[in-house]
Amino acid sequence: MYDVIIIGAGPAGVSAALYAKRANKSVLVLYSGESQLEKAHMIDNYYGFPGGISGADLYNTGIAQAKELGVEVVNEEALNVAMNADMNYEVSTEGSTYEGKALVLSTGNKKVKPNIKGVDEFEGKGISYCAICDGFFYRKKNIAVLGNEAYALSEAEELENIAGSLVILTDGLDAPETDKYGVITKKIKEIAGEQKLTKVIFEDGSELELDGLFIAQGVAGGVDFAKKLGILTEGDRITVNDDMSTNVPGIFSCGDVTGGLLQVCKAVYQGAEAGLAAVRYLKTKQ
Repeated sequence: MYDVIIIGAGPAGVSAALYAKRANKSVLVLYSGESQLEKAHMIDNYYGFPGGISGADLYNTGIAQAKELGVEVVNEEALNVAMNADMNYEVSTEGSTYEGKALVLSTGNKKVKPNIKGVDEFEGKGISYCAICDGFFYRKKNIAVLGNEAYALSEAEELENIAGSLVILTDGLDAPETDKYGVITKKIKEIAGEQKLTKVIFEDGSELELDGLFIAQGVAGGVDFAKKLGILTEGDRITVNDDMSTNVPGIFSCGDVTGGLLQVCKAVYQGAEAGLAAVRYLKTKQ
């Protein structure tokens, strides 16, 4: 059991971890994949680095600082988040489940919308980004999950006892390692229908009749988790209060996933606010 679990190890997540740990709380940071900060060739507008610093160096220095302070940092992809009977939060990865009293979502903005004709047209009309939110509406119907990584398999697991039929579509990418679900690796040409989605058309001219398509490409982002937990969102942003709290008690969010200025200075500030707010929340649970 941790006091605080933080998903994301960028400047927002690490800043939250530092402030929570300095308040003598047990803190776990989970992260996976390449962060936006790592991709920055040079940052020359951040306080304290007159000659600039590469994004990768700043990112790695932050993680090292957190570890040195005693924060547990684990490189595992968070696949699912849920509230348990004790009103704590359980974060599942491919091999583990971690429990925390408070949760900070600082994943960055990882929304992945495929560049496929018909995606925009049929969002909410057969296309969904959240299995646990919308799976109920597709009971005993023909469903597909679009994606080829662990997150897609996790969404498929949410749907397998609901669907009449279930298949994973990879849109031309390699098939995920699974013998549990059927997989179609053909490149998708178009998602089609009239008032709602009715089929997927592949580049080779073949078609797959569908009632629902759940998009789960790449890794899960903060907004994906927010939807599962009933957290208010606006587009691809999580809605937060001034102290980075969300509408769900014990859950906070910070960094790019909250929108606004996408800069390191803003992420660090919001992380500090989130970490301190999580500490204040923990006092109410004692």
